[in-house]
Amino acid sequence: MTALRSWPARRLLLGAGQTAAVVLLVFALTEALPGDAAVALAGDQPDPGRIAALREALHLDRPAHERLAAWAAGLLHGDLGRSLTSGRPVSSLLADGFAPTLLLAALTLALLIPAAVGLGVLAARHEGRLADRVISALTLGVYAVPEFALGVLLVALFALRLGWLPPTAVGYGDDLLAHPAALVLPVLVLLSRPVCSLARLIRAGMTDALASPYVAHARRCTIPGSRIRYAHALPNALAPAAQQLARTVDWLLCGVIVVEALFVIPGLGTVLMNAVAERDVPVIQGLALVFGLTAVLLNLGADLVTYRFAPRTAVAA
Repeated sequence: MTALRSWPARRLLLGAGQTAAVVLLVFALTEALPGDAAVALAGDQPDPGRIAALREALHLDRPAHERLAAWAAGLLHGDLGRSLTSGRPVSSLLADGFAPTLLLAALTLALLIPAAVGLGVLAARHEGRLADRVISALTLGVYAVPEFALGVLLVALFALRLGWLPPTAVGYGDDLLAHPAALVLPVLVLLSRPVCSLARLIRAGMTDALASPYVAHARRCTIPGSRIRYAHALPNALAPAAQQLARTVDWLLCGVIVVEALFVIPGLGTVLMNAVAERDVPVIQGLALVFGLTAVLLNLGADLVTYRFAPRTAVAA
């Protein structure tokens, strides 16, 4: 029990180190890019004198390690710094983009879990039969299509050809909930690959569980089939699926960038793309910190869920 209590603390410490490494790597890669925020602010025909003045005003003339140390010192006071291009606090920029991204991620997850579990259980119940073959073929085929390509195909079909849905979120502002039609295609694109991978994983876990000795014994004891499937077999299939779900949410942080760019949604993905284009290092670092901490907490939660459903798979420490 003591080991179990100390294990989350060790994972959090390890996650903090990993997040710090990610921030350092992102900072180094951003510094290696040609140009900087001063060049971006100077315009298409920059004057060397103006660029030098901007660099001095933005403190970009200071060594890289000094700027990184100053940013890290601000974190101790909860300060993520200020945007080099707009002068706004980074926390304010992230707060503006957080709501659309959270909405997309929440809708995707709310639909992902029941859809994946339903498809996986249905395929396992009809193993080797038509339903199983159809679900397996569809999930494999859809998973092979990149998100950007699938998004373009859906826009071409449902928005441009049929005219059922808007092709982008342009003109709807930040209140996307008031315009649910603008969310249908982005959520479908975000759902496509995770549903396929999770459904296949749950189908494999359910198949193994239903073929196990304890399920055979439960059937001999005349326990109802639905209870065997959902009270005994499904929890064992959900243990590895919880780990995959955490990786799926990690992937959503990347996939949402593609989706927000394709459908012009003003979320964190758009903030990141603009920051990279403008070499806005404090904003990039703030996003790297947020994404890194989110990944650490999600993976810790997935490990705890795994321990809950299958204690033998937990870390023995």
